[in-house]
Amino acid sequence: MNRYISNADFEKLVDEITRQVMASMPTAAPTPTSNPAKPAAPAHPHSGGCGPDCCECKDGRCVRDCSDRVKLVVNTGAGRITSGLGFIPRDLSIARYIDHTLLKPDASAAEVAQLCKEAREYHFASVCINSAYVPLCADLLKGSDVAVCTVVGFPLGASPAEVKAYEAQLAIQNGATEIDMVMNIGVVKSRDIKALRHDIGTVVKTCHAHHVICKVIIETSKLTDEEKVIACQVAKVAEADFVKTSTGFGGGGATAGDVALMRKVVGPDIGVKASGGVRTYEEAQAMVKAGATRIGASAGVMIVKAERGEQVGASTAKY
Repeated sequence: MNRYISNADFEKLVDEITRQVMASMPTAAPTPTSNPAKPAAPAHPHSGGCGPDCCECKDGRCVRDCSDRVKLVVNTGAGRITSGLGFIPRDLSIARYIDHTLLKPDASAAEVAQLCKEAREYHFASVCINSAYVPLCADLLKGSDVAVCTVVGFPLGASPAEVKAYEAQLAIQNGATEIDMVMNIGVVKSRDIKALRHDIGTVVKTCHAHHVICKVIIETSKLTDEEKVIACQVAKVAEADFVKTSTGFGGGGATAGDVALMRKVVGPDIGVKASGGVRTYEEAQAMVKAGATRIGASAGVMIVKAERGEQVGASTAKY
């Protein structure tokens, strides 16, 4: 889509796409299923279902469709595989989906250090922490395969776009390699598409100038389905790398239904992060099945242990 389309035309386009998406929605949202047996490895719904004889490895489809070939490359020594952000190899462990998260306001330096230690041990995708701890995490995770993710405009999203962009800029200078921004929920409620486009686009532009991933938190618990569709459309046009369900502090968390809706709106080429209230392996699997390519969780260790069949106790983690 032309990113320089006029705001008036863009608003009309958003309205039309929103009507189409809402008209095609099922009457009931998908619900997670529970199975006492250990589920199979994550199978992304957009992986194409390619069998062993149909993969020609053109245009990056090996990563998307041929998990056996990707595994061979990784086992040979590759540390990173290029793919669209919307796709995850089917055979990767659940750990590589997880942003290991500690965002409570009273988190201590010792707790953050423990978070980093666990992230190194279990090879989580990232640690997600408040920005004051970015320098500490960047130092503790140096040389590892774990990214440093922080949040801006957190948790309300109501600060000006330029303030969020400055937060992002400072965090990046301190070592952050991924930024999760909270969009301005009020402008969505006001249907001010121009303001929302500015809010998201300003932060995305700052992140991409430094080759840093930007995820947009839309806070699904505060939105109607129609507003979720609008928010995801604007984030996609603003060239965000992910849309994310929740802060975990907004009175609700991720649901498989919301993840499926977000995936439907943004398509296969950008990521969807399910965050807030994902505490078990079965819940994580349900999010992946619905279309999530990243999961924000403070119970990451328990989720991975459950995947491995290890004994886990009751979760005391707080997102």
